[in-house]
Amino acid sequence: MLDTHGRKYVQPIMDKTADWFLKLGLSANQVTIISFIIGVSSGVFIYIDQPVLAVVVLWVSGYLDAVDGTMARKTKPSAFGTVLDVSFDRVVEISVILGLAFAFPESMWALLLLSTSIIFAMTIFLTVGAVSEKQGIKSFYYQAGAAERTEGFLLFTAMILFPSYLTILTLIFLAVELFTSLQRLIEAKRILS
Repeated sequence: MLDTHGRKYVQPIMDKTADWFLKLGLSANQVTIISFIIGVSSGVFIYIDQPVLAVVVLWVSGYLDAVDGTMARKTKPSAFGTVLDVSFDRVVEISVILGLAFAFPESMWALLLLSTSIIFAMTIFLTVGAVSEKQGIKSFYYQAGAAERTEGFLLFTAMILFPSYLTILTLIFLAVELFTSLQRLIEAKRILS
């Protein structure tokens, strides 16, 4: 929801960053890879008990993830770039979840349920994007929902910084993911019927 409705406020900053990276000679795919490497380190920092650093690299990664899409739209978007971007996003999320699970094994069951809900939500999101004839500013139809990347990062941030509430925060994240999945299924029925 925040990605869809807040983008107009942060897009000018992303445009400037994208232009700067393009002037440096970087491609959108190179920024995707940089974002991925930075983002995956978040799980490592969680595990070695560096929560603030884990949050910082997670958000830097998320920002670069938005910038790479802006760069692609300013140049020539590629289907492979989309695959790389979406795939690397999930690996960053997996890194955070694994870092939390290994650091706080008592919450592992809730984190496993969260992982399952993310897989389900992304399956709906990607399938609707693939079979829909609608197009958006991205290279496929982007289904908005209650839980988009920013909401996920906010919840991950709370989970990382407040580990004594990890299980309850994870279950809240699970509920938001399931609600979003239901939203997307209802929308899929409407647009694909």
